[in-house]
Amino acid sequence: MRRMAANLVYFDLETRRTANDVGGWGKKHLMGISVGVTYSSKAEDYMIYTEDQANELIQQLVRADLVVGFNHISFDYEVLMGHSIFDFRDQLRSLDLMVDLEQKLGHRIKLEAVAAATLGTGKSADGLQAIRWWQEGKLLEIAEYCCYDVKVTRLVHEYGARHGHVKYHDRNGREQTVEVAWSLEP
Repeated sequence: MRRMAANLVYFDLETRRTANDVGGWGKKHLMGISVGVTYSSKAEDYMIYTEDQANELIQQLVRADLVVGFNHISFDYEVLMGHSIFDFRDQLRSLDLMVDLEQKLGHRIKLEAVAAATLGTGKSADGLQAIRWWQEGKLLEIAEYCCYDVKVTRLVHEYGARHGHVKYHDRNGREQTVEVAWSLEP
């Protein structure tokens, strides 16, 4: 009997508002969604969601065998909880690359530092730029940026799973290596 391939769903979202706009980091659920993006390893396809499609995004995450992201457990999930009674942090099987790397390194690290060293390319923008685009009505730019972040996250995860390590630039700009025990099977 053939085993079904696992469905890893890579995930990121961008918000409409900053933490300052909503009264602090404790109110992420009020930040709103400008764009959410997933990549399903099973479908081999990206999906783009707007805030009015939050339920479809949530269903995609619930159907995943593993949700992979970068700082998605304490940020993206909490933003999503403004659209659901579901507590994603406890009820979805997740691999947060930032959390895993933080546990190994003893400090937080940015996706940019990992992607630039591991893949030779960094991010195309940042979250504050995405909020400015939202204010300017530039949804396509946000979607492209968010898709790129999902792709970078996926490529970093796949590299780590295949090689047993990823590289990063430390605070002094030096390239370092850290071992990881990531897998392409949940």
